[in-house]
Amino acid sequence: QVQLVESGGGLVQPGGSLRLSCAASGSIFSINTMGWYRQAPGKERELVARITSGGNVNYVGSVKGRFTISRDNAKNTVYLQMNSLKPEDTAVYYCNAEVLVSRVGASRRYLEVWGQGTLVTVSS
Repeated sequence: QVQLVESGGGLVQPGGSLRLSCAASGSIFSINTMGWYRQAPGKERELVARITSGGNVNYVGSVKGRFTISRDNAKNTVYLQMNSLKPEDTAVYYCNAEVLVSRVGASRRYLEVWGQGTLVTVSS
């Protein structure tokens, strides 16, 4: 069993900053891509940013230059530093990870895991 536990959400004024963290625990051999998604009220869930195990990153256009994703592979943790926050960034943010949970010979089994979500509210 693998769990993702997020922290760091909250209420912040426009222009402010928040840092989200997401720690993976359980039966983990390794983690491939880790990412952050968000879902605003009445909208579909969208990818915000993701990072590979090698450190390659990509962002949705609306957060480029404001958000930075990073990870600590030794701690199985991914971070999202959010700066210059705008009201339209208000959403529930979900952590996602592709986890290698089984390795037998050449066979590999990956599991896609989601966190429970953390609410980010940007408002004055």
